Amino acid sequence: MKIIVDGFGGDNAPLQVLQGCSLAAAEYGVDVVITGDEAALHKCATENRVDCSRLQFVDADGVISVEEEPSLILKEKADCSMGVALRMLRDGQGDAVVSAGSTGALTLGATFIVKRIKGVKRAALAPIMPAINGCYMLMDAGANLDCRPEMLLQFGVMGACYMQGIMGIPSPRVALVNIGAEETKGTQREIDAYQLLQKAPIRFTGNIEARDIPLGGADVIVADGFAGNIVLKLSEGWGKFMSRSIKELFHGSPLALMSGTLVLGRLKKLKKEMDYTEYGGAPLMGIAKPVIKAHGSSDANAFKNAVRQAKQCVACGVTEKISQMLNQIKLEEKTQE
Repeated sequence: MKIIVDGFGGDNAPLQVLQGCSLAAAEYGVDVVITGDEAALHKCATENRVDCSRLQFVDADGVISVEEEPSLILKEKADCSMGVALRMLRDGQGDAVVSAGSTGALTLGATFIVKRIKGVKRAALAPIMPAINGCYMLMDAGANLDCRPEMLLQFGVMGACYMQGIMGIPSPRVALVNIGAEETKGTQREIDAYQLLQKAPIRFTGNIEARDIPLGGADVIVADGFAGNIVLKLSEGWGKFMSRSIKELFHGSPLALMSGTLVLGRLKKLKKEMDYTEYGGAPLMGIAKPVIKAHGSSDANAFKNAVRQAKQCVACGVTEKISQMLNQIKLEEKTQE
């Protein structure tokens, strides 16, 4: 299996990319192709003694930054490290792509270069978020600010396929973000989406309020990109708030320091459970081949886990399962007409 990685996407490229990919190649038994300035990649790897025995470099011209217009990935910046990676995936020169670069450029590039799964209305950014006793997938986290009911239906279907195939949940619970649990709550869009999700061949558990999301209320959280991004950013903020509060709790006096030492093991376990780098990245759901969006500040561990995540997506055939379920829904709709 061959995973293509954008070598210059993210705040810590290319060193953390190289180190993470080297670890992933050794641990997961995959071949990794890294796109970018080949001379710079070789120089960085040599200076930092990174094992490149299972890494391959493919030359690319420049980088598309987060400040630049995403559409440049299709024109002036087509030969940048991200653009080359996506074209390689499209042309069958690899099985999946990982990038920590511009979210907008990656979403646009994947949509128009790699293309969507047949029948998918929009690709969705779907991070895996920590919750009590597990995790949940948030669909959509910001790629589509305005969604139609049928798009929210597809988000639920795609999320269920991922959580079942990758996370090993036999019957994932799918819930729709709303301001109340009743099926009549929300705008007409939420009411219509509720009806569509209820008829779909998934385990739809109804509406979910924001307060119940981190408490493990569902395995797939469906929302438009506007509400989803608010949920994502608020969750990240609360995580940082809790981390600082816990640190302050065990500082300031000898007794506090002693108490911190006694619970150090549990605190480390909690920190790992809340660490987004352990999950890898956010899959771009709905694209014809696996594309993983790693966090912009990803370190070597995050890149390693993003490669693992890409490998799992290929191995379990997530895109094929999504296509099959959408076709099933389409056939059922025709039968009912």
